[in-house]
Amino acid sequence: MSKVIGIDLGTTNSCVAVMEAGDPLVIPNDEGSRTTPSVVAFGKDNERLVGQIARRQAVTNGNKTIAVAKRLIGRRFIEDEVQTTVKHVGYKIVEADNGDAWVRVDNRDYSPAQISAMVLERMKSIAEAYLGEKVTQAVVTVPAYFNDAQRQATKDASKIAGLDVLRIINEPTAAALAYGLGRQGHERVAVFDLGGGTFDISVLEIDNGVFDVRSTNGDTFLGGEDFDNRIARWMIDRFKAEHGIDLTTDAVAMQRIKEGAEKAKHELSSATDTEIHLPFICSSASGPKHLSQELTRSQMEGLVADLIDRLEAPCRQALDDARMTADELDAILLVGGMTRMARVQDKVVEIFGKQPERGINPDEVVAVGAAIQGSVLRGEVKGVILLDVTPLSLGLETQGGLFEPIITRNTTIPCKKSKIFTTAQDNQDMVRVHVLQGEREMAEDNTSLGFVELHGLPPAPRGLPEIEVTFELDTNGILQVHAKDRGTGKAQTAKIVSTSGLAEADVQKMVTEAEQYRKSDRERRAATEARNRLDGLLYTTRRSMDEYGPLLSPQDSSILKDALYQSDRAVDSGDLRLIATAHENLAMASQRLAESIYSAARMAPQEEDEMGFGSAPAPVGRAPRPTLDIGTDIIDDEEENN
Repeated sequence: MSKVIGIDLGTTNSCVAVMEAGDPLVIPNDEGSRTTPSVVAFGKDNERLVGQIARRQAVTNGNKTIAVAKRLIGRRFIEDEVQTTVKHVGYKIVEADNGDAWVRVDNRDYSPAQISAMVLERMKSIAEAYLGEKVTQAVVTVPAYFNDAQRQATKDASKIAGLDVLRIINEPTAAALAYGLGRQGHERVAVFDLGGGTFDISVLEIDNGVFDVRSTNGDTFLGGEDFDNRIARWMIDRFKAEHGIDLTTDAVAMQRIKEGAEKAKHELSSATDTEIHLPFICSSASGPKHLSQELTRSQMEGLVADLIDRLEAPCRQALDDARMTADELDAILLVGGMTRMARVQDKVVEIFGKQPERGINPDEVVAVGAAIQGSVLRGEVKGVILLDVTPLSLGLETQGGLFEPIITRNTTIPCKKSKIFTTAQDNQDMVRVHVLQGEREMAEDNTSLGFVELHGLPPAPRGLPEIEVTFELDTNGILQVHAKDRGTGKAQTAKIVSTSGLAEADVQKMVTEAEQYRKSDRERRAATEARNRLDGLLYTTRRSMDEYGPLLSPQDSSILKDALYQSDRAVDSGDLRLIATAHENLAMASQRLAESIYSAARMAPQEEDEMGFGSAPAPVGRAPRPTLDIGTDIIDDEEENN
């Protein structure tokens, strides 16, 4: 039975973990790093690059490099919102036919779920390379404050990547699982999760293996990308004031500025000041221009002061919803790379009045928790019970366009809630239940999930019929809505599964396309490995040919030279079949050279070595030496000489 992996699909970086012999293990990628950039790029001949290799070429290929796609997943295209959410990116964001925000590269549009699928597939391949087996099941994490559309988009991305998602769980909840596994006793903890794109805060009670999420809150527009953008804007404005040049029109310069801003932010986590040097950032009539600026920690903190202040309100609300005070918390867990920032840590102390827990890795703990949850679902880890909550209220539209919650936010799932409604008009023979999700007072300001219609009501004055509406929410976030006329007993049930904006046919098309890419990727990898093997054989054969070529007969020399020529052509062609044939022919031809070398050695006069031991062939009646075992050779020769 294959392993269940845990994947933290991050805005900036992603991480994958697995349970091995009862312990969680973070799996490094083939470059040795335990996290992988959530970056996708399209190179020459539409070659797809994912991870660090995509990030490295971003400066020279910014228009075809897609980062921070998670900020767009499951979102509608609202111009102002998009510009707020994703800034300083080289690619274009467009409105798809379904009204969602998509990414355009080379006149081709990609759903953010497709881009996320490419990252998930990369994490899947990292796990498969380590485990040595195919991986098909995973637990994938999402920000706690993701709505149903964003969660469904993440599920669709996993499906496109070839993964069966056993559970979508909240990132803070996963972090708490990693922290609390094996701990005894009762604790109340707050998980403060500030990542690259989102901010979440969850309050939990951990009691001997029972993880009870009491409340969750957050801000899906607040993360490390916003901090980077503030520093980048400061760099751009300073440069313009100094040189009169607006760098925002130069895609290559903007990519370099973004990288410089991120590097400066990281350095200021441990240093009090840093120098930002970007030589040859642009050129003008007077010659090349260089960006050289000094940024202090206090300056940076001033640039992001309002972002830091936005961290407080969700924390206060989460504590109120959990009916707790900060003094009642036993631990504060810091999750996400942005929590390394000194000012963020100071803000945590200001809000909660205590120092945060230092014993967890903020970059890896979410993936570890997801892996633990996977093992819990498979029955491999015992004694762990996870009681999560729904992050947003679920309800329906009532007369006047009002939103009436039935399942309120922070309700433990699974759950079942009912309310009684009535008709708005006389002799109404049908009611239409409009199901929504959100926290706004008016229905139009919340997210529509679907409709349930109940027909065949008997004629009656308005306000007389009693329509019982029941919401049933399971652990996977799938909602069933039941509408029943209590007078006649007529009932209607519908399963409300929020969509990511992708029709099932679109998802299946993307699954097929991803499989085609997987096949071409495997073929490209096989061709590259074969070409490297042939290239290595070419190098060693040529070196031997230069040294021992005169030992070959004219016929063997001609055969070997022809094999070398054909191998050169095969390497240049990139054709896997030609490369394989050329490798086989060259390997056979080079054996002729080896035979000539050793044949000449056997015929050459033998000389004693400097230790006095003869290197002559073994005497008659003695078997030839099968291996070069020097110690044994010396003993044998000494015995013979004696």
